[in-house]
Amino acid sequence: MQNIIFQPLGDTGVRVQFCEQVSSGLNKKIRSFCLLLKKERIKGVIEWVPAYDCVSVYYLPDQITYHAVCEKLSGLSSYASQDKAEQWNRIFIPTLYDGETGSDLEHVARSNQLTKEEVIEIHSGTDYLIYMMGFLPGFPYMGGLSKSICTPRLESPRLHVPAGSVGIAGEQTVIYSLQSPGGANIIGRTPVTLFNPSQENPFLFQAGDKIRFVSITEDEYEAIEQAVKNGSYKVRKEVFHDETKKH
Repeated sequence: MQNIIFQPLGDTGVRVQFCEQVSSGLNKKIRSFCLLLKKERIKGVIEWVPAYDCVSVYYLPDQITYHAVCEKLSGLSSYASQDKAEQWNRIFIPTLYDGETGSDLEHVARSNQLTKEEVIEIHSGTDYLIYMMGFLPGFPYMGGLSKSICTPRLESPRLHVPAGSVGIAGEQTVIYSLQSPGGANIIGRTPVTLFNPSQENPFLFQAGDKIRFVSITEDEYEAIEQAVKNGSYKVRKEVFHDETKKH
């Protein structure tokens, strides 16, 4: 693949920099590259972490050298293509907007000269592509927020943002997977658990998935919250491959 730069990360890592503008197409290339890494099982390579425009690859220097890793990765990169995308999911996230759970919804509406109802309609009316995971376990970095509801981060971040809080921070929408400090404008909350370390797969999302928010009532929120607690709630999910719905 053209336009790739390899950079050392200390003495146990390589940064594979894709010299392209961040886009859904580049995201597919990065996911394809990571699939090849998983398939090839390069001896000495132990972990890789995809980001917006790069992949950090970690290795054991007593099993493979930096230059050997770069040579192997260069060979793999020529096969990675935005046309080779793995299965991805559209995951529906029930969200209670406004009230106590969405304390900044009115501020977002006023800042964009909209009503609260218009903000909710716009925010829940599109799919958001997950480019990468990070900041907190299970925290998705998403693209696709409408410019009509973009709102600057708070000047003074809150010390405690409850888990499940849905917010807008600049040109991004976010979901806090755990209670955390944060500077996003909170417009709602989901009762769904994004990170559960007691499960075999603790993460609800992965890079390449798409999220669709669904507005719910307070009664629906409480019912889902209870179902989540007793383990009976199942997140609605649609499975796709190569832009074609599978089931």
